[in-house]
Amino acid sequence: MDGVPDRPVRVFDALPRALRPLSDPPTGPGWNHAQMADLLGDVPRRPAAVLIGLREGVQPRLVFTVRTAHLQAHAGQVAFPGGRKDPEDADAVDTALRESEEEIGLSRAQVKPLGFLDCFETISGYSVTPVVGCIAEQAVLYPTPAEVAEVFEVPFAFFLEPSNLKRYVMDYRGHRRAMVEFVHGGHRIWGATAAMLLNLLERMGHA
Repeated sequence: MDGVPDRPVRVFDALPRALRPLSDPPTGPGWNHAQMADLLGDVPRRPAAVLIGLREGVQPRLVFTVRTAHLQAHAGQVAFPGGRKDPEDADAVDTALRESEEEIGLSRAQVKPLGFLDCFETISGYSVTPVVGCIAEQAVLYPTPAEVAEVFEVPFAFFLEPSNLKRYVMDYRGHRRAMVEFVHGGHRIWGATAAMLLNLLERMGHA
């Protein structure tokens, strides 16, 4: 079924070894800085953060959003909940949790931050800090219509199946870029979201 192995995944056992600890947040530049420098130069990147949230359960599931069609940037694309850092945010964890509450109604009390992935630079000029955390199994999630068209979840086991990772090359602004994507249940997960997922899989030794 959608390439998901029929077995429990002990992802929460493997995650701590793969993540940067909460006491050691990444400071940049992003792991893809050289590639972005060719496109954007060395202008300062604006700070942002996303929540890579794993819902607890026998089969842990990653939480994604589909951005609404009217947004100026990345309309209709699959994304992790998150956004740019506000001046009032204490740190990247604060940004990720605030944005998740605003976008999908996820209470901070139902998230346990676990650690960080490496920073990732986007074509829109942001340096994104991915915050990995576990979401309580009973958490109720709902989209905020102004920003999010849909909230959906994918079993983490799906991403551990090598055949579900698609690699390709695209031309962008005269540069050839190596890309990755996943397709599950009619949702295409690509771009920055897929790249951050690949970073997580690589750090876990599954890519």
